[in-house]
Amino acid sequence: MSIEHPYTACLTFDFDALSVWLGSYPIVTPAMLSRGEYGARVALPRILNLLEEYDIRATFFVPGHTGESFPDRVESILAAGHELAHHGYGHEDPSRQIPHEERRSMERGLEVLERFLGRNPLGYRSPSWDYSDVTLSLLMEYGFIYDSSLFADDFHPYHPRLGDQVDVEEPLRMGEEADLWEFPVNFCLDDWPHFTFNFDPLRVGLSAPSKVFEIWAAEFDYMTEHEERGVFTLTMHPQVIGRGHRITLLERFIQHVLSKGVARFARMGDVATELSSKVRV
Repeated sequence: MSIEHPYTACLTFDFDALSVWLGSYPIVTPAMLSRGEYGARVALPRILNLLEEYDIRATFFVPGHTGESFPDRVESILAAGHELAHHGYGHEDPSRQIPHEERRSMERGLEVLERFLGRNPLGYRSPSWDYSDVTLSLLMEYGFIYDSSLFADDFHPYHPRLGDQVDVEEPLRMGEEADLWEFPVNFCLDDWPHFTFNFDPLRVGLSAPSKVFEIWAAEFDYMTEHEERGVFTLTMHPQVIGRGHRITLLERFIQHVLSKGVARFARMGDVATELSSKVRV
């Protein structure tokens, strides 16, 4: 983060496509899967066109299942200069997996992304925004330099801890900080809970974009008015944000950030690399 731009906005997209329905819901139907296909068929090109119009580079968290199902779309993300990051293989919830299952999901996702990148991705986001007891140690083992799945801050990347001991009868006993940056997330800065409707389990979405813009802009403005510097992380899903009235919301938010004149847009991996370089210096 430069003196000219002490604030950074990271636009991140979880390109789940079909995997979010296959991996996260107990009942899957053709109609549900078609919602995921909409994200690849219609929404992703709209998003890439909008980002190109404003010369913005973003981060796309891509499950291995999406990479294998829609390779041309993933290639288009890379061709536009955006970052690919890890998002599991089939959108599995690591907190519900036993260790060897979680390792296999991690490895399968890595295998797919390596075919596109020629190397390991820099970052990871848990498909469920949750960990198991071994998730963080796996991230360290496989050489990730950042994660974006946890909630312990808002505008400041931090180091999550390995080995915390927590019990209802005892106070927190903190473990050691991991050598990995955490870019914190929050549901209010995620398009899915605001907009996604599903009958079972009941998810009431369908918010007006004006309501969501008010929340996102107010969070960004608070950062610039009350923090000396910071990183603003916005989480979106192509199949959600790609609808016409919502992509218009995203453009309005981009214009709001630019109008302040104090923030830049950047890929999350670039920010993590900058932070690591400053620590080493």
